[in-house]
Amino acid sequence: MNELRIRRTACQAYGICAELLPERIRLDDWGYPVIQPGEIPPHLVELALQAVRNCPTAALLMTSGDVPTPGSGTTAA
Repeated sequence: MNELRIRRTACQAYGICAELLPERIRLDDWGYPVIQPGEIPPHLVELALQAVRNCPTAALLMTSGDVPTPGSGTTAA
């Protein structure tokens, strides 16, 4: 099961993730991402990976269960 997670202490509220994946990520009043919980549908997986790869602070992770997906930019959640 692929899910998105955010490392809140690493996030600097650039908002790129919400621009790349508005189907699952919105920004709160301060510009920080709010991720819709649950599994990423298959048709959005590539867009989700693009959002993960383009996060300038490596704050966004895609996990498979409790394990970060390889290529997510980090191994810690």
